Amino acid sequence: MLADSIKYILAAEYEANQVKLIVLNKSKDSIEQAKQEGEQSVASSLARAKSEIEQMQKVSDGKAMVAASELASSTANRVATMRARAEKRLDTVAQRIYERIVNV
Repeated sequence: MLADSIKYILAAEYEANQVKLIVLNKSKDSIEQAKQEGEQSVASSLARAKSEIEQMQKVSDGKAMVAASELASSTANRVATMRARAEKRLDTVAQRIYERIVNV
């Protein structure tokens, strides 16, 4: 009877140890799976963020090109206006210089 009790206790301890090993292995597997899923999630988020950054850069570059084009056009218009004024004044200045030389 004592021998049977010892056998039952040893069997129960063995089963408990087996259950602990199974739980430990499942825990390790769950942790590894969670790590992999986390890494995949981070990689996916990074890829999405890079894609969004590239799109934002394209939009920003497009806006910058439009702004640069408008600035160049505006500057060209200003230069043309200034040149026209200068040419008008050039005729007046040339006339005054001529008058001073002749009247001297």
